[in-house]
Amino acid sequence: MHPAHHAAAHPEKPAVIMAGTGETLSYGEMEARSNQLAHLWRAEGLRIGDTIAIVIENDPWFFPLVWSAQRSGLYYVCISYRLSPEDLSYILEDCGAGAVVGSSATAELLEAVSKLGVTRPTWLIDGDAPSLADAIATLPVTPIADECGGTDMLYSSGTTGRPKGIRKDISGHDPIDAPTPLGKVARAKFGMGPDTVYLSPAPLYHAGPLRWCMLIQRLGGTVVVMEKFDAEGALAAIERHNVTASQWVPTHFNRLLQLPASVRDGYDLSSLRIALHAAAPCPVPVKEAMIDWWGPVIHEYYAGTENNGLTMIGPEEWLTHRGSVGRAFVGEVRICDEDDNLVPPRTEGSVYFAGGPTFTYHNDAEKTRSAINRHGWSTLGDIGWMDEDGYLYLTDRKSFTIISGGVNIYPQEIENILAVHPKVADVAVIGAPCPDMGEKVVAVVEPRDWADAGPALAEELMAYARERLGGVKTPRQIDFRAELPREPTGKLFKRLLRDEYRALSGAAA
Repeated sequence: MHPAHHAAAHPEKPAVIMAGTGETLSYGEMEARSNQLAHLWRAEGLRIGDTIAIVIENDPWFFPLVWSAQRSGLYYVCISYRLSPEDLSYILEDCGAGAVVGSSATAELLEAVSKLGVTRPTWLIDGDAPSLADAIATLPVTPIADECGGTDMLYSSGTTGRPKGIRKDISGHDPIDAPTPLGKVARAKFGMGPDTVYLSPAPLYHAGPLRWCMLIQRLGGTVVVMEKFDAEGALAAIERHNVTASQWVPTHFNRLLQLPASVRDGYDLSSLRIALHAAAPCPVPVKEAMIDWWGPVIHEYYAGTENNGLTMIGPEEWLTHRGSVGRAFVGEVRICDEDDNLVPPRTEGSVYFAGGPTFTYHNDAEKTRSAINRHGWSTLGDIGWMDEDGYLYLTDRKSFTIISGGVNIYPQEIENILAVHPKVADVAVIGAPCPDMGEKVVAVVEPRDWADAGPALAEELMAYARERLGGVKTPRQIDFRAELPREPTGKLFKRLLRDEYRALSGAAA
């Protein structure tokens, strides 16, 4: 299906509701605006296979923009407005954007990009000219003559290096309402459809929120979008709009659980039937606490922006396979050693998907080749193991592995332990240079109360970790930060921390 079908059948039905302001965009309005925008792209000379870039905050305009590109056979590149001008410039050049859409909130960033020499036709969804509303005001609200299916080209978050665009081929012949793999998941696994009211608390430029929101609109449901995540505000939105489905990341769960019990118990969440979570491993105690609170509605999946495969696990399964991210739903999971040989159950190795959709990293043939092994299976770069029943357990990302004294140490395991300490709000574990051991384990902690930051808490956390992990995995150093460098999507920019500690080591040497 496609929003165009629902616009014809139920033009007044809300396609989008903004959780904070209550602003609503109906299917009829979204259809008219996306058609006008499609005419604008054609008038600007954009043809099938070309690209537009979207650099805006969560706003109702987001959806007409992406649907206009999708029905025009274009790539739509949704970009974080939190990037530096240099990183944004790189992405705009790399993706070959033929047009850019910003907002009054991102205008200063786009102006800084233009001063770096990256100029593209640019419109703003609000504020002064060049106004997107003015640009489409007289254009037809009917479809363009050469509609065909386009797709997103989203960039990796750059947690371990320069962001890379994940590109799928556009055939130029696919209908705009061609079935999607995610549609199969939503209908078969969760029974989603026109009655679904879906809460999206995360930035829409991220793959998960964007693709699930667009899927709900394909199905004719209503998407409730939070302008910015707020823990109590999310609970209020579920109650106010009778939300039936939602998507989260573990950081959201942590923030929700940190609310006082009187606040958590003060909202009616009985309408919620499905609460999806992904993007980062969730510590077992955190998920246990969420299931205790929300009941058996929490489902987890493992996938990436590359969309090369998918695992899923429901709450009942998870309670008998705690810590697992589920069994394969799209593609088949394979665990391989460094020579690409399959390993036995419960043996750690690189996680690959066989038989899943293909992808390429835009303008990076070497990175594409490195993600595909000799069997033709593709990987997101994660390490994990499978049990005898085919349930996958993630250990960490390969690039995050700490090698100390010749021993492989996986930061995620240490983070999962420290994250549930009552004085810890957030934590990142990295390997820092060590002349004796090669690398040493360093935990960078964001305390719940900054007044606790200091040697006493560091000692307490080391003892806490040593009791649960043993001496080898216990951090040799614990430092404190008021805030860790995380995306609102939950992605942690470990690269920034590792680079900083390497630079400090080099300066000390």
